[in-house]
Amino acid sequence: MNFEGNEFRRNLYNKMNKLVHLVYGVSRSFPKEEMYGVTSQLRRATMSIVLNYIEGYSRFRKKTVLLFLEISFGSMKESTYLIDFCKEEKYLSLDDFENINGLINEVGAMLWKEMMFCRDKIKNKNI
Repeated sequence: MNFEGNEFRRNLYNKMNKLVHLVYGVSRSFPKEEMYGVTSQLRRATMSIVLNYIEGYSRFRKKTVLLFLEISFGSMKESTYLIDFCKEEKYLSLDDFENINGLINEVGAMLWKEMMFCRDKIKNKNI
């Protein structure tokens, strides 16, 4: 993904990508009866974080970019709940939970910063 020399956006994308691969890796060991339940939902939620981020930055209108960032942020919140759920159900080891949870928190903080930056640009330009 090319973010036109924007190191912050590239770094955020890389963290999102790492999160998706981490979730796919650990969810391979989830109970087979959860394949169409929490496993599928967690995978789709984390994939949605990065896919909406990419799609947002493929648009040309700032308000549309912000909308996709907000959707990405919502998927991040959904993933946060699902990771907590998986920890409580003992589908995840404590180490895996801490790795994923730490990365989700980083992604969330960076996404929030990006949303506020985008919102401020819209507000200041009266777009």
